[in-house]
Amino acid sequence: MTTRAAEAVEAGMPPLSLLEKAAKVLSAFESAGPRLTLTEVVQRSGIRRSSAHRILDQLVQLRWLEREGRDYRLGMGMLELGAMASHHNRLRRAALPHLHALHESTGHLVHLTVLDGSEVVYLERIGGSDDSGVPSRTGGRQPAYCTASGKAILAFSDAPLVEQVIRDGLRPRTPRTITRPETFRRELASTRERGVAFDHEEGYRGVFCVAAPLRGAGRAVAAISVCGHGVHREMERLAPAVRGCARSVWQSLFGPGRQSEKRAQTVGAGAAPEAPQPSMDNMMAWLRVSDWM
Repeated sequence: MTTRAAEAVEAGMPPLSLLEKAAKVLSAFESAGPRLTLTEVVQRSGIRRSSAHRILDQLVQLRWLEREGRDYRLGMGMLELGAMASHHNRLRRAALPHLHALHESTGHLVHLTVLDGSEVVYLERIGGSDDSGVPSRTGGRQPAYCTASGKAILAFSDAPLVEQVIRDGLRPRTPRTITRPETFRRELASTRERGVAFDHEEGYRGVFCVAAPLRGAGRAVAAISVCGHGVHREMERLAPAVRGCARSVWQSLFGPGRQSEKRAQTVGAGAAPEAPQPSMDNMMAWLRVSDWM
């Protein structure tokens, strides 16, 4: 046992885990200049030199830090994570009042989701005690192919992404899961025509959902859905409300659709422009948060 670990045990404190040490090393860059040497990281973090050196090397391999000579600085991996977190936080803040209004008007569980690879991630879940039977939670994940939200996003995504989801496997979750690639492609085509996607017990028995993509003239960046055990009787009635909520959230994020209309005129059929990206100021503000882990 190292001297510092022994002192921590004697003081009644457990030794730091590897994750806690890595967090302390990253926190050393919080208020410093753009570059730090190993010695400076050790002084700021309080981590032993040998441990700090190993952690720095691992963070460089992960692209969370970059090394130039004896100096270390924040890497592109951290900037990418910061951009993602900033974008998702901004999206959630803009969507929350509209999600609450949708929940109040429909009486059903409401989700805000984004796509991560072949899965959807729940950024927000708004419902009451009656919705406890729907197996979702904020931060949870579900396969995209068997959820209304996933299909709503994939219907307005690039073809290579859709094909990757298909290659990852359309495994049956219930007897109603769409498992044939051609049937799944036709389902996405129907979603594009309707502007909404449906889930008829495809992920879980008894759970029905209707979802609309959050988009302008290009790719979908998220989806909003209404789910519940009795929703199958109201799918068509709920669809306009869900679409309207998605439009309202988009306008809260990016303003009226004038820019979207201009992009639609300049982008050819089948192409999809990038959604507005978070600013560098937002990214760097996120990176200054020391307890992100």
